[in-house]
Amino acid sequence: MSAKIAPSILSADFGSLADQVQQCVDAGAEYIHIDVMDGQFVPNLTFGPIVMPALRKIADAAENVILDVHLMCETPEQLVPLFAEAGADIISVHVEATKHLHRALQMIREHGVQAGVAINPASPLMALVPVFTITDYFLIMSVNPGFGGQKYIPESTGRIRALRQMLQSSGLETLIGVDGGVKHHNAKDIAAAGADVLVAGSAVFGGDNSIAENIAEFHKVLG
Repeated sequence: MSAKIAPSILSADFGSLADQVQQCVDAGAEYIHIDVMDGQFVPNLTFGPIVMPALRKIADAAENVILDVHLMCETPEQLVPLFAEAGADIISVHVEATKHLHRALQMIREHGVQAGVAINPASPLMALVPVFTITDYFLIMSVNPGFGGQKYIPESTGRIRALRQMLQSSGLETLIGVDGGVKHHNAKDIAAAGADVLVAGSAVFGGDNSIAENIAEFHKVLG
């Protein structure tokens, strides 16, 4: 299975958000990544669950599009029910943001949503081991969270490879996503290290080319 591109709407034009997400879907994007920031866990504020119904409508029409909600928030348990009820397919919480990670993941699953765990660049991967069997999706941060347009941290590639090996040693094939600094020039190496989902913001919505052209270039690079 080749890696999938997950356009991050953090880099989209908010004035034409629905149209730009539709362009992503029309270009073959199978994931839409929604970065939720609370101004506490990270400095910025972004989306609330109010944006979800419009995205859900687009995803349902396409039938195979996954709404991937990334909670960069303190006490994410408070937001899980809101985003689950608003139509998220995946909800990821940060290992650093909750005192009760196991409980948070159970809560996500109880709402019928896939449970994800995100981890910051400086946090040890061993922190993920206790929740290996109740996690559907691991999201490795390849930048420090909170801002779009950052450069990929090179050591992230080794972390992806190490997590893939850890999962395989446990007999697991859990999906691994990578978020931060993903560009056309490094996407192939990131995927080769073991990533299944590549979150890309400015590389999809920025530059001189269209959204469709940018996504097509990712598909070409990834084969």
